[in-house]
Amino acid sequence: MTLIYPIASNAAHPPRLSPAYKSTVKRSPQKPLIPMRHTLSELTGPVYGHQTVRENDHDLTIQHKGEPLGERIIVHGHVLDEDGRGVPNTLLEVWQANACGRYIHVVDQHPAPLDPNFTGAGRTQSDANGYYKFVTIKPGAYPWGNHHNAWRPSHIHFSVFGHAFVSRLVTQMYFPGDPLFPFDPIFNSVTDEKARLRMISAFDLENTRPEWALCYRFEIVLRGRSATPMETK
Repeated sequence: MTLIYPIASNAAHPPRLSPAYKSTVKRSPQKPLIPMRHTLSELTGPVYGHQTVRENDHDLTIQHKGEPLGERIIVHGHVLDEDGRGVPNTLLEVWQANACGRYIHVVDQHPAPLDPNFTGAGRTQSDANGYYKFVTIKPGAYPWGNHHNAWRPSHIHFSVFGHAFVSRLVTQMYFPGDPLFPFDPIFNSVTDEKARLRMISAFDLENTRPEWALCYRFEIVLRGRSATPMETK
């Protein structure tokens, strides 16, 4: 993954090698990285996916014939630069487990039901002020085999694109008050406590839709001292 923005201190972003997160031991680089110069096509295009974002791609609850099971939620916020200015026309993609903590993926075989009405993937584009919104189902926790009785906190993966596919930042959004935070080595690979808190969404009562969906706000800051922690591999 290529980062397109200068980012905050190393403590604010997870390192490539986090021994408690066991898979990083095998996949993290053992030698100094070799910078590879990008070609013109990598730097200028194609503008990955912007032209194919459809009107309702942001709503993960209406992609199939029936309604998905689980708690409907709204997730919204802004894509911001280091000065708090909205970044317009930014492509955002999300992917997540269903309400039972199951992904639609051949590797995910843990004994929780799949939901035929929930694929767990969506996309949208920020408006002129950098604002975005998704409608989805609150994901469940799931076991992941990293250590004894290992469970991941409920989370949604976010992918933020620049002007080409290689210009991409990836992070995870968590939910407030999750009891699994102290036990999750991925969440805790961000060693700066203030930075970890920036990965946790805020409950947003004002934008909750009565009798329909709760709402969470998640601001994504691309760079600077208040940058949202991003995966650096």
